[in-house]
Amino acid sequence: MTDWQRVKDADFAVPDDKPLADLVAELTGNLRSPDPVLRDEQSYYVLATWVEKGVLDGDLERLGDEMAALLDDPEVQARTFATLILGEIVDRGTYFPRWLDAFANWYPSEVDLRGHDEKLGWLHAVAHGADTLKAFGGHTDVDPARMLSIAAQRLLAPTEFVWRDQEDDRLAFAVAHVLTRPELTEADSVGWLAAVDTDFTSGEPGPPPPHASNTMRTLRLLYILADRGVRPSWRGGDVTQLQHRDAVKQRLAEVLARVAPFTG
Repeated sequence: MTDWQRVKDADFAVPDDKPLADLVAELTGNLRSPDPVLRDEQSYYVLATWVEKGVLDGDLERLGDEMAALLDDPEVQARTFATLILGEIVDRGTYFPRWLDAFANWYPSEVDLRGHDEKLGWLHAVAHGADTLKAFGGHTDVDPARMLSIAAQRLLAPTEFVWRDQEDDRLAFAVAHVLTRPELTEADSVGWLAAVDTDFTSGEPGPPPPHASNTMRTLRLLYILADRGVRPSWRGGDVTQLQHRDAVKQRLAEVLARVAPFTG
């Protein structure tokens, strides 16, 4: 087995003792590992860095197909780390509609929404999927309105999990980026909120169901991002304003008022 920590320590230089295809196969296999150090801290970072640096530019279609297939894997960690690599590939500029179809089938229907697990480490289906949604939503060949619809489906899917590890922030961040796409019409920018409005309006007295609580918190941060603008990454960068920001803010306020009528 390759010592992936040594590869990281060597500034991600490709080892010369094995064919690159064999190294990539080992890395993708490690995405299924229950060992969070091997999977997350080592293998994911090496694979993502090689994608980002262009080391794998000649093999991105095959790798993307493999990651899309892993979205159906029985191991949750395989699904949630495959989507991260898929997003890295799309960020690199390579895109095929079949990948988006696989993502659209997986993301709203994923039922294991744990953020951090004591044994498995970070799983983060919602957050990792949000990163991939952001990547697809930023690609010029992808309809941004479709990505907003997928986000709404994820928010409204019934679940027993109340998100706790900033999954709501990551999803709001991704949606905000989609909402910067210049080709969005005003109707597209606010239309995806109709389903959320219907869900909130049909709510009954008593504790809000987990999906509603998750959605409220996601939309609250999205309102802040609509008001202040969004940076390209968590690490910073110049602020970009959302398209139709005033209409988005107004519609978010209307929808949130369904569950917080005491707001102005």
